[in-house]
Amino acid sequence: MADHPHLEAAAGLTASIVTGVGDEQLDSPTPCTDRNVEQLLAHIDGLSQAFTAAAAKDFGPLTDTSPDESDVSLGDDWRRRVPAQLAALAEAWSDPSAWEGMTRAGGVDLPGEVGGLVALDEVVLHGWDLAVATGQPYEPDDATAAVVHGFLVESRKGEVPESLFGPVVEVSPDARVFDQALGLAGRDPNWAQSR
Repeated sequence: MADHPHLEAAAGLTASIVTGVGDEQLDSPTPCTDRNVEQLLAHIDGLSQAFTAAAAKDFGPLTDTSPDESDVSLGDDWRRRVPAQLAALAEAWSDPSAWEGMTRAGGVDLPGEVGGLVALDEVVLHGWDLAVATGQPYEPDDATAAVVHGFLVESRKGEVPESLFGPVVEVSPDARVFDQALGLAGRDPNWAQSR
């Protein structure tokens, strides 16, 4: 049986970033194209629900459509709700059966193995986006960074449309693995310093 990546650490790290966001930062820009902090939080909110459903093969509105980017209704309880949903996401993907067979996310059918990697990638990249936009440190563990980097390398070979990430940002081959992953995901590792 394959040893699948664990999402607990990444989900926990991103959850801690969510709880550290100040109300005054909701209008701040992020490295995530055309999203401010509030919109990014809404995206994390939606994707955590969708990929939890994808892990359970619970097909329906959450898995059949892309997130509604126009819906930025976080509600007053987002600092509690979004971290709880991230924990549920990690728990759902801790079940080996989540990684087996086919699943669906954003209306796209894909192998469970790929769905789990996309979920991890989304949690890590958007966790970083949110952290640098709000001045918080973000350091995924080495194992998580390596898995995300490997996924992005494979994705850039043509399995995932380039429009998903944007143009590659050139990063030194000597840079740490996570910075190389950020570049492959169309993000400048020095985004915060360049603002």
